[in-house]
Amino acid sequence: MSPPNRRRIAPWLGVVALAVLVAVAWKPLAGWFFGSTSHTGTAPATHEAHSGAGTPLPDAALEYTRAAFESYEATRALLAQDTLEGLEARAGALKAALQQAAEATQGHGTPLTAWLQQGADGAAQLASAKDAEAARQHFARVSEALIALASADPRLQEGWHVFECPMVEGVNQWLQREPKLENPYMGRRMLACGSASEWRSAAPAGAHGEGEIAHYTCPMHPSVKQHSPGACPICGMDLTPVSRAELASGIIRVDDLRRQRIGVKTAKVEQASMDLSLRALGRVTFDEKSLVDVTLKLDGYIHELRVNATGEPVKKGDVLFTLYSPELYAAQQEYLLARQSQSAANASLVGAARKRLELWGLSAAQIERVAQRGQPVENMPFLAPASGYVLEKNVVEGAAVKAGERLFRIAPLAKVWVEADVYEQDLARVKPGHPVEVTLPYLPGKKYAGSVGYVYPSLQGATRTGRIRIELPNPELELKPDMYADVRFILQGGAPRLQIPDSAVIYTGPRRLVFVDLGEGRLRPQEVKLGIKGNGTYEVLEGLSPGDVVVTSGNFLIAAESRIRSATDDFGGSHAAH
Repeated sequence: MSPPNRRRIAPWLGVVALAVLVAVAWKPLAGWFFGSTSHTGTAPATHEAHSGAGTPLPDAALEYTRAAFESYEATRALLAQDTLEGLEARAGALKAALQQAAEATQGHGTPLTAWLQQGADGAAQLASAKDAEAARQHFARVSEALIALASADPRLQEGWHVFECPMVEGVNQWLQREPKLENPYMGRRMLACGSASEWRSAAPAGAHGEGEIAHYTCPMHPSVKQHSPGACPICGMDLTPVSRAELASGIIRVDDLRRQRIGVKTAKVEQASMDLSLRALGRVTFDEKSLVDVTLKLDGYIHELRVNATGEPVKKGDVLFTLYSPELYAAQQEYLLARQSQSAANASLVGAARKRLELWGLSAAQIERVAQRGQPVENMPFLAPASGYVLEKNVVEGAAVKAGERLFRIAPLAKVWVEADVYEQDLARVKPGHPVEVTLPYLPGKKYAGSVGYVYPSLQGATRTGRIRIELPNPELELKPDMYADVRFILQGGAPRLQIPDSAVIYTGPRRLVFVDLGEGRLRPQEVKLGIKGNGTYEVLEGLSPGDVVVTSGNFLIAAESRIRSATDDFGGSHAAH
């Protein structure tokens, strides 16, 4: 190219080179003059975010934390599907990543180390969880730590979504990759329960003050929980704050209107004499000591049966039946022949013949009647040996009977027994001579006073109860055998004892709980140690003081509503109830 042409083209080449330089270097130059303003993802720009949070993670710790987020997502997916298969391995990887991240922060002085350590501890417990409820509790602790880390270092927010569930108490947020929420706290029951939330930072565990607000809730709708004050979305009432101290102790608030609706009643804890009376189910039975059997000592035939039905009343001396017996007839003849001779030698024969008749069951009056008649009685009457009622009849008219057979059993009812069954743990409190009060269902209002006559030495294996015998007079025959009776053993309470109504106690496995009314609508679950049980009351050994007010009615509804949180792990804690 000729020199004149080169001189004409050179300026244009310079313009083109300058344009290329500007196009290539424009973004760095703009960033140098004005600061960087563009970024990608859901998080703010790195420099701007760091200046706002002020606590970025070191690069090595950042990479380990990102790896922890991936293991966290795999864990969340398991809980959302209500399965624990593979949970131990994934939670173990989560723990290892968080521990390495915590170690990588050593020497950098970042306050995020506490959150990393909390997450690692929660992951360790998550790996050893035996059921879904416990796993969700530990998962919530890990979620709290990871959300706090992402709030402090927005680089961790890229590609992640945060959700919250209003049905979960305490920590109710979680992270996931996909924008379609899958609730790990509810699982398949309410997989879509929740809504998108905001990134919120929080202080590490143990750093909260007692009066710090945990959340805001509606007194009429405790399921509503928000992180800021406002109005209830259901009824429009102003939300009330719940402090972390109240949340940790399980305190709930129930306003007066709601108390009325669920029937809450209260009673004061009192120091007073205790009614230790025991109640037991009893059964009226015969006095075994008074039973009488009618048997024969010789063979014969029933000629006439005067008492021919079970249950008939008889009096002592009444004729039960007449008996024909050849042996008895011959013995009467021998007695009469011996009497006809008045010699001294026959005196012993008369005595022997008379004695034989007595041994065979004839009374002195019957023997004298035979002597006066001068001839044997063919069908001899046999008399009732006692007054009472025929309990058994084992003979009919015309039957042949043998010596030794039991023909009748007569039960006197002027005095009866009441046998009561007392549980094994109460037997030591019942002694012979203790006063007893017996009532019958068919005679309401009437009471029979008696005392413990005997405590049987053995237990009934099927019911694990001991039998107690009470002896009662029965002049009007109101106490009939096989009747059921209510038995009350009147025992002395001794010195005054601290006691509460038995309806105030909630059984939670090995624990015993009551709800203490703190006033202003606040109710706190309190574990108590109980002593002996009285008549409708329990002795309180530990947990309450005189003057405390406890809930006696509606407490199970309150327990179901509060889930009794950390103060009562037996109810499942924050997420177990869901």
